[in-house]
Amino acid sequence: MYQVKGKWALITGAARGIGYLAAQFMASQGCNLILHSRNLAHTEKVLSEVRSMGIEAAAVAADLNDLPSVERMLAEIDAMKVDVDIVLNNAGLQVAYRTDYCATPVSDYEISFRVNTISPAMICYHFLPKMIARGTGRILNTTSGIALDVCQAGYSASKAALDKITIDLGSKVEGTDVLINLTDPGWCRTDLGGPQAPNAPESAIPGIVVGVFVDDRKSGRYLGAQNFTGMTLDAAVRKAESEFDSPYRK
Repeated sequence: MYQVKGKWALITGAARGIGYLAAQFMASQGCNLILHSRNLAHTEKVLSEVRSMGIEAAAVAADLNDLPSVERMLAEIDAMKVDVDIVLNNAGLQVAYRTDYCATPVSDYEISFRVNTISPAMICYHFLPKMIARGTGRILNTTSGIALDVCQAGYSASKAALDKITIDLGSKVEGTDVLINLTDPGWCRTDLGGPQAPNAPESAIPGIVVGVFVDDRKSGRYLGAQNFTGMTLDAAVRKAESEFDSPYRK
């Protein structure tokens, strides 16, 4: 199992929901954290909580709908002079549910792609070469199982594009100790998922981060968190490594 104690992880969207739970879990494993949100005030609570667990942690702010803001955040992280070995691209945005789907505005696509596709890709492109140079690293991009829903076209298309980017990048590091995979929390009762979602946010742990801990040199996989609900981390890692293969091997 990949050892995270003492390593640094960037978690986007860490102030609430799945990102908040992922931050707590990673801290419990001894991983140092860089916590992203749109406003530093949003991460004050989780920053205090994870520091109390004995790890180092810092907070950064960026609006993922504002690409220069993302660039400034990456420069700020570089200035910290730490090696970011783990990236959890967790933050995402569902713009609207368009009942009159043929009236979906162009802005739904523009915003969705900036937040859900372009910003995560920028983050991948920034840290992936550094991981390759060091010979180790983990990137998890959060996708969605949404399908056949034309009322959320901007959101679903942006996630599909992120899937494609992730799988294509994964083909370049397959067989190395730099792993880039997809993770999906499932439909959970978060601010994004809404109160009618069938799954509690806690059901996504440990599955939402299992792709960090796998140590089998396979990339490009879809690791749905609900497949690992209720498992210990050790059991979840064994299941991920034995049952979820790289798409390049088929």
